Amino acid sequence: MPSPWQIRQAVRALSAGGVIAYPTETVFGLGCDPLDGQAVERILELKQRPQEKGLILIGANLQQLLPYIDIQDQSQLSKLTQAMPRPTTWICPLRSDVPRWLCGKHHSIAVRITTSPVAQQLCQQLGSAIVSTSANPAGLNPALSLLAIHRYFGHRLDGALSGLSSAKIAPSKIIDLISGKVIRE
Repeated sequence: MPSPWQIRQAVRALSAGGVIAYPTETVFGLGCDPLDGQAVERILELKQRPQEKGLILIGANLQQLLPYIDIQDQSQLSKLTQAMPRPTTWICPLRSDVPRWLCGKHHSIAVRITTSPVAQQLCQQLGSAIVSTSANPAGLNPALSLLAIHRYFGHRLDGALSGLSSAKIAPSKIIDLISGKVIRE
């Protein structure tokens, strides 16, 4: 687990437009401030990922995700906060003022309330959701260690936090909130 000082340094990097690597519930992720278009562009370049695909946002709580989603139905909102057997990302209707660099070609956005202690601390101390995408260039396996982060990205990141990721856990399940359709099992 990273020290409080390391978490503060990572939050400073995020606040300054940086891109960091950190452990999520499953694999290491790359993250940045979702409202910083240049930081999002850096993540897309590092991953060699087209903007059209869109990105996942994680928050420590529902309040951090509300600025990005357009959901009025309380039963749908409660789905976002219910405990699931494994990490679950929800595809939600998008607020009209959300930047295109987050949702790509979609009229929806992927969000998750994180259960990762490190990611929760990042979001809590930043006071907002962060971008969360697997830490790997397109076509390569997601990073499961800081060594893999270094191999993939060298010194092109503004920070990397230690922590455990689990090779035995699949990436988050993705479900469309409105239709209930499972996008990724």
